[in-house]
Amino acid sequence: MFIIAGLGNPGREYANTRHNAGFMVIDAIAEKASISVTEKKHKALIGKGVFAGEKVVLVKPQTYMNLSGESIREVTDYYKVDATSELIVISDDIDLDVGQLRIRPKGSAGGHNGLKNIIQHLGTEEFIRLRVGVGAKQKGGDLVSHVLGSIDKDDYESFAEAVANAVDATETIMNEGTETAMNKFNTKKKK
Repeated sequence: MFIIAGLGNPGREYANTRHNAGFMVIDAIAEKASISVTEKKHKALIGKGVFAGEKVVLVKPQTYMNLSGESIREVTDYYKVDATSELIVISDDIDLDVGQLRIRPKGSAGGHNGLKNIIQHLGTEEFIRLRVGVGAKQKGGDLVSHVLGSIDKDDYESFAEAVANAVDATETIMNEGTETAMNKFNTKKKK
């Protein structure tokens, strides 16, 4: 069984913001696998089903980004999964160009408060993470305004492609392993 958790903020006002890239990937997986992510449990919206031939629990924490670890810890404890190999966390990343993906089997939070909180609650940096590039803020711009802002019209096609690729990358992680997924999807965006 895999827990696939997409990070974001609940509420209509955050629906299409850069920070909700994780939620958007979960929605795309849910659509592809015909899983309804509507059950309120573990401080999250969850949906159970089968994706890529594996039992999965799709998770959209409702704690707001900076407290994502509270929900993720509850889910991993309840389903008794090994967080190092059966948890996949999907988040946005401002250090990646729009459209770029980065998969890692472990690592630091890299300045991402949602990942930082998950590391704090799990007590380990060893869990699979898939980051979706949302691009850097404008020089002199405000970081909070950037991540809580909508994807630019010019970038929307690249971002939509990244979400679709993230679905494929998640499937690859589950069926072929993290290293294969890294080799296939951790590429620089072609300019």
